[in-house]
Amino acid sequence: MEVYLNVAEWDRGVFGLEAAAQHYFGVSSNSLTERQASLLAAILPSPLTRSAARPDAQVERRSQWIRQQMRNLGGADYLQHL
Repeated sequence: MEVYLNVAEWDRGVFGLEAAAQHYFGVSSNSLTERQASLLAAILPSPLTRSAARPDAQVERRSQWIRQQMRNLGGADYLQHL
């Protein structure tokens, strides 16, 4: 998963999670909020056709679902320690 996140093209010429965090939100990947992280996850596996910065209704729903799953599985606690 780490390799995939760090080689994925998140937007034209934007490769890797760190670059995506800076591109979409102007922050380092270790400073992403829960919502920002879930928006990035929600645009996968087609980040070139979706936007984390301007999410449509489908991306918003998926982002909310991801946050709920993170809470259910304890992932939100993990994000707070990054």
